[in-house]
Amino acid sequence: MKPLDFRSDTVTKPTPAMRRAMAEAEVGDDIYGEDSTVRRLEERVAELLGLEAALFVPSGTQANQIAIGLHCRSGDEVLAEAGSHIFHYESGGVSGLWGVQPAPLPGERGLLVPEQVTAAVRKDFISPCSRLLSLENTHNRGGGKVWPLERFRAVVAAGREAGLAIHLDGARLFNAAVASGVPASSWASLTDTTAVCFSKGLGAPVGSAIAGSAAHIREARRLRKRLGGAMRQSGIIAAGALHALEHHLERLAEDHAHARRLAEGLAELPGVTVDPSQVETNMVAADFPLPAGEMVARLEALGILAGPSGAGPRSVRLVTHLDVSAEDVDEALVRIRRSLAG
Repeated sequence: MKPLDFRSDTVTKPTPAMRRAMAEAEVGDDIYGEDSTVRRLEERVAELLGLEAALFVPSGTQANQIAIGLHCRSGDEVLAEAGSHIFHYESGGVSGLWGVQPAPLPGERGLLVPEQVTAAVRKDFISPCSRLLSLENTHNRGGGKVWPLERFRAVVAAGREAGLAIHLDGARLFNAAVASGVPASSWASLTDTTAVCFSKGLGAPVGSAIAGSAAHIREARRLRKRLGGAMRQSGIIAAGALHALEHHLERLAEDHAHARRLAEGLAELPGVTVDPSQVETNMVAADFPLPAGEMVARLEALGILAGPSGAGPRSVRLVTHLDVSAEDVDEALVRIRRSLAG
């Protein structure tokens, strides 16, 4: 029985063409600025995001943490939606690395409104000083929700009016761009810094980037060194990311179509609750008749890997990606139907 892995879009394997690009990459010592493949990747990312410069880093977590280190000082405060990656999945780096206090704001599937930002900002000498507004697009715990551009623009404007720096955790920003038809630069160019990830839907094995002004990226390079993320002949892995940008962007639409196909099939199963119209990108969160942990174990017994979504006690998340085909989706639905019947 073929295993079907829907846990995350981080589980993809590099394609043969990507492996060839990595094997043949021109490399040099990147700490000396001598790796031409890394430089090409950074230039391409800055171009795609409409920002001045970019820096290649090992992970999305490091990109986000560098942004916090850039914009905040110990005792400051970062505002973000309560389900944000920086609060839930970065091992407490906000406070552990920088001494920065998180200010979680309840959102609608990960999205905020301008009034929330305005009301949350604190600048008096008694409270922590609000310095940074971090937004996430697509929003992971929001089920792959895409920020509508005008709503994003309004929230950013509220942050600017309050004197906040703006960071975008765009780990899946290219999913948002493909799903909406809005260029990634339309969101990123409104920010001070934007992070993107290559090892999720784009299918590269390693790597992310942070982009911003040339001054911010000069300082980001220093913080990357402090965090242990400066690498030597890193063009080998940068080549995988560059290949992904050149060949895997538009195919993200396939992942989105497969996710909708999966949601529509799940919606037809007895005891399963899911709204296919809410599936905008490559994530499906569905409520099952059993508690999420029990349902995940039952699916695993049938060769389907998934995980709790965090959206509720019976909510399971399934993520489509480069290594999931339409046939895999159909096979998964057959097995899930069998599991529920059992």
